Parts: sequence; structure tokens; C-alpha cells
Amino acid sequence: MRVLSITAGAGGMYCGSCLRDNALAAEMMARGHDVSLLPIYTPTLTDERNVSGDRVFFGGISVYLQQHVPLFRRTPALLDRVWDNAAVLRTLAGRSLAAVDPQFLGAMTVSMLRGEDGFQGKEILKLVDWLRGQPPFDVVVLPNSLLIGLAPPLARALGRPVCCTLQGEDLFLEGLPPADREESLRLIRSHRDSVSRFIAVSDFYAGHMARYLGLPAERMRTVPLGIHAADEARPPAGDRPFTVGFFARIAPEKGLHVLAEAYALARRDGRLPPSRLEAAGYMAGEHHGYLEKIQAGLAAAGLAGEFRYHGVLDRAAKMAFLGTLDVASVPSPYPEPKGMSVLEALSCGTPVIQPRHGAFPEILERTGGGVLFAPGDVAGLAAAIVDLHGDPARRKALGEQGALGVRRAYSVGGMAEQAVRVYEEAAREAPVAAARP
Repeated sequence: MRVLSITAGAGGMYCGSCLRDNALAAEMMARGHDVSLLPIYTPTLTDERNVSGDRVFFGGISVYLQQHVPLFRRTPALLDRVWDNAAVLRTLAGRSLAAVDPQFLGAMTVSMLRGEDGFQGKEILKLVDWLRGQPPFDVVVLPNSLLIGLAPPLARALGRPVCCTLQGEDLFLEGLPPADREESLRLIRSHRDSVSRFIAVSDFYAGHMARYLGLPAERMRTVPLGIHAADEARPPAGDRPFTVGFFARIAPEKGLHVLAEAYALARRDGRLPPSRLEAAGYMAGEHHGYLEKIQAGLAAAGLAGEFRYHGVLDRAAKMAFLGTLDVASVPSPYPEPKGMSVLEALSCGTPVIQPRHGAFPEILERTGGGVLFAPGDVAGLAAAIVDLHGDPARRKALGEQGALGVRRAYSVGGMAEQAVRVYEEAAREAPVAAARP
């Protein structure tokens, strides 16, 4: 197949959606498919070989300027290339372009969802003009519903079906100011008939987003995540203390504060002997105070010396980190649609303790690599940590089952096979948006 896959760069952040899009495109290429992975906003950052194209469309600087300064909605494309240059975008990625707080992006989100009628309509024309010079595609794939405003013009210009991946955008939408959220939801629903297939990354998310966005069930499909499992053998524990770990973005929605409270509770009542709480993952500037509050709470409990934040880790360091944990948990308070870091921990033979919501129940049902607790139940999480600490044989069994389960149910090859089936299904149909109203 010849596939145009659009992926949304997240500035200087390792983004689960970018990692997923890149891994899928790379695997499809390895299987002989012709995939163009096209970044928008900023170049993508991945911890594996990056297969995305060099040119960035809807450059983050251009999108921002067109939103706020009317003059830039009419500047020639040649001039736009000055600030759309990938090197410029990459330089600025860790600064203003990395700000993704929905409270400040409501108006821009609405504008992008208006597509050709939004302030960034010129960017659509530039993209369409470039695509018309490319060999024909069999299918176009959008990375999330926040970009569904591209579906009508792309389907119309290319004459090919459009698929839309669903992989976590509801959290962003729920964070928008109320008026912008309602308008965004209205616009997404208005474009749904321009999409041939909606592709969710978990069964949970397929059902959730069908209800949340009012999507037609007959066009909803699930393609579970796929990851490259750890290659290294799990290192022996040796004499190191029992270690509880967290790997995800350092942000309230990922729940490090919940894990820290549970760890402190288990240590305070004496059920857990002196141990370690280790954390790693990207942290945006606005969340430094969040981490400092967690550290202050642990210090107040006399546990400052048992906690360490390792920062951002590349793939080798990430897998080494996960492989040294006795148990991992990402106790996100909201229903997580993907659970990529949980899959990575399981692939390293590390058992997990996860809240019983979102994609986590289906992940643990398919892999057998961990235990569930009631969402938000700090005492329940603490009890699960204590139980696994006291039962090394069970920890070992769960870790082995999890590692095998990830390789069986969440491989990159399996993800590619299922994605191709959905794309082929869509490609057999005529595009559903033939003309602009």
C-alpha cells in the first residue's frame, strides 16, 4: 500500500503518539509498504530510528503567527519557509512551541478544527499543493481527531479515503475552556462523515470515543499498540533494595503523586522496609512545582533519601531503568487510552500495578503481567506494593507472563498487520467527502 500518515510533533518531548506513529510507519516500510510519515507543527522526537520526512507542514511558528497576527495569513509561502525550516523549529521546540496547556490553546484548536475556514487555511493550501505533486496514495491517516479539519480538503483533493487515529486527545479537549471545548466537539462531529475509518489504540478507547464524539460504530476499529520489546536480559536483583518505579510524563494526569502517597503510606505503617521509589520521564517547565511538591511530601515523611527523579531517558537508558525495577506503576487518575510505558515495563519482565480503568484492564488481561486496584485508592495501591514485596515468586511469575504477553499481543508486527487490514478496508471504498459544501 501507499500510505500518507500525518504525525503531530510535540516539540522537544518524547510523545507516546509520535513513538507509536513512527514505529507503525517503520514496520510497514519494512514489510514493503510505501509510507510517507509527514510531521506537522514540529519535527518529531523518537527514541528509535526516525522515519518521518524532513519537511514540516503547519510549522508551529506559522500556525501561531497566523492565529494571532492577520498579516501572516497572507504572507507568501516562500517567506513562510524561513520560520518553517525544520532546524529553526527544532531549536525552538523546547521553548514556546512545547507549551501544550489546553487552557492557552483553545482558540487555536477551534481554528484548526475549522480547516479551510480557520486562520490556518493557507497551510492547508500549501499541503494540498505539495501532495498533488506526489504519486497517488491509497489512504490518508490523521494522527488524532484534533486534526479532523484536514479530512474534508484532503479527501476532496486526493480523492482517497481518510482514516483518523484516536489516541488520547480527550484529555486535551477536556482541559479546554468550556466554550472552546463545546465548539471543538461540535466541529469534530461536523467532520466525522469525511472519515472512512476511526482507529482507536485500545478497545476501551474505541467505546469511549464513540460515545464522547458521537462517532458511528460501524466505522470504528481497534488497532492495539505495538512496541519493540526489550532485547536485554533482566539483570539480577543482587543486593539492591526493593524498588518501586514510575516511567511516564511528570504531570498530574499520570499520577506520580498517587504513587508517592502510596509508597509513603506503606513505609509509614511499617509494612514495607526501607526501599526505593524511582521515577523518570519528560517534565514540562510548568510541572516543576508539581514535582517539588511530591518531593516535599516525601521529605516530610522522612523519605527524601529513598526517592530519585532520573529525568528524560533515551531508549537504552529507559529499558535499563525499567529492567532494574521490582514493580512499576503509572497510577493515572484519568482513564489512560494507551498505556505504552506499562507495556514497556512488562516487556522488561517488570510486573505492574495499575488502576482498574482505561486500557489497563485489557492490557493485563492479555498479558497477565500485573494486578489492578481501584482508581484513586491510595491504600489499595500501597497494599498491592506490600503484597508483591512479600511474594518474590509471584513477582517473578507476573514479570515472566507479562514479558511473554507483550510479545504475543502487543508486538509492532501485530500492530502493522492490523493497521494494514483497516487501511485496505478503507481503500476499497470511495472517499466519503466528495465536494465542499
